[in-house]
This record gives sequence, structure tokens and C-alpha cells, in this order.
Amino acid sequence: MEKILGLRVEPKSVSYAILVVDNGNYEIDQIDVIKIPAALRAPEQLKYVRNTVLDIVEQNNVTLAGLRAAEGNSQNMDIGRIYIEGVIQESFSSCNVKRYFIGRKVSIAARLGVDCAAYDQLVSGRRAFELVENWNEASNNNKREAVLVAMGVIG
Repeated sequence: MEKILGLRVEPKSVSYAILVVDNGNYEIDQIDVIKIPAALRAPEQLKYVRNTVLDIVEQNNVTLAGLRAAEGNSQNMDIGRIYIEGVIQESFSSCNVKRYFIGRKVSIAARLGVDCAAYDQLVSGRRAFELVENWNEASNNNKREAVLVAMGVIG
């Protein structure tokens, strides 16, 4: 049995999903949002995210991890999101994660064996992802994307 962490960053929160892989079966073990405290200054917010991600990895015995990276051509690129993604990448190298994957939409879709249109349908909830038994627990776009990037780690 292996546990995979998938993360999808927003400027003020991080959606995450932990998948359990057992004999080729995939199930969402935990799915939630890390809310970044607005009362903290930017450096303390980054420290908060790093420590929280490290705690999640350690407490859940996560061995693989994936991060949905911001698109490079995004017109409304948020620098705060980029900083958070960088801190998460650093945290992967500072813990017991054996392997991790950082991907954008195209690379995640390719690892899942779907095209970008099908990927968009999965993210929006217009299509179910049959490989994950309890896919319906991913209740919004960001949580679904966290699950998909976790699946992309093994793809």
C-alpha cells in the first residue's frame, strides 16, 4: 500500500488530496484545504504552508507527491502562488517523499492518458474519473485537480 499526496495551490489556500493505492485500486483517503492565515506576513505564510505540508506527509506516511504548477502563460499570474509552489517543492525534498512530480495541465493530462479537453471535463466535474473509487469526494475544481495530479505521479 502506498500513499500519494496531490496539491493544487491558490493564492490564499492549498487544496490537497491523499490517495491510497492498494493492489491497483485507488481511493481518496483524505481531501481538504489548507487555509493560509491572512493575519501572517508573507514569510510567515510560506513557513506555515511548508510546516503544514511536512506534517501532512509525516502523519500520513506519504511516499509519493505531486504538485499542480501554475501555467507559464497565465495572464493573471499571482506571484504569491509561485512562492507557495516553490516552498512546497522545497518541502518535498526535505521529507520522506521518495518521488515527486511537478506538472502543468498538459503534462498531467499526458500522464493520465487523456487529452486536454478530457482533462478539463474531469476538473470541472462533467466527467467522472473511473480509476478513483470515491471520486465524488472531490467536491470542487481545485480538489479534483489535486486528485488528478496525485494520479499523475504514478502515470
